[in-house]
Amino acid sequence: MARYFDVHPDNPQPRLISGVADGIRSGGLVAYPTDSCYALGCRLGNRDGIERIRSIRRLDDRHHFTLVCQNFAQLGQFVQIDNDVFRTIKAATPGSYTFILPATKEVPRQLLHPKKKTVGVRIPDHVVTQALLAELGEPLVSSTLLLPDEAEPLTQGWEIKDRLDDLVDAVVDSGDCGTEPTTVVDFSGGDVEILRQGAGSTERFA
Repeated sequence: MARYFDVHPDNPQPRLISGVADGIRSGGLVAYPTDSCYALGCRLGNRDGIERIRSIRRLDDRHHFTLVCQNFAQLGQFVQIDNDVFRTIKAATPGSYTFILPATKEVPRQLLHPKKKTVGVRIPDHVVTQALLAELGEPLVSSTLLLPDEAEPLTQGWEIKDRLDDLVDAVVDSGDCGTEPTTVVDFSGGDVEILRQGAGSTERFA
C-alpha cells in the first residue's frame, strides 16, 4: 500500500518532504506533481525502480527517461552541453521543458537511449518538486505518469493512490497540476528538433 502525503502547494511541510525523500533513498518509487502533470520518480541508480516505471507504463528500451534536476549545477553533471545550447536552455528554465542531450558517464547505461546515448533533463518550476529535489540533493529519474492506452496523464493524487496503490510506494498530493506534459526539445543532433509540443512555448527555439 502506497503512503499518501498531502503536501501544501505553496509552503511544503518539511516533515512531509523529508518523509518522501527518505522513501526514495530507501529504494521507493513515488508519484509526484510537477509544473506539467504528475510523474513517476525514483533515485538515480535504482534499477528496480526504473524497471517498475517501465512495467507500469509498458515502455520499451527506446524510451527517454528524464533526470529531473534542481538547478543547472546539478544538470551539468549528467549531460554534455556547449555554450550556445547552454544559453538557450538557461533562458527557458525553470519551466515545462525536457531537453534531450548527450549523456555523460555519470548516467547509468540503463537510462540511455540505446543508439543515441542521450538522456532527457529538466528543471521544473514547481514549489513542491523543488523542495523535494533540495531535500534529496540529487536528481529524480522520472517519466510522465501516463498509463497505457490512456490519452491523458493522471492528475489527481487521490485517483493515483486508488489506481496505483500496489504499484508505487508513495503518492505526493499538492493539488491539480494539469494534464499537459512538457515540451520536448532535442539538441543532440546539432539542429534543434521539437519532439513533442507540450506546456512550454516553442517560439524561443524557432
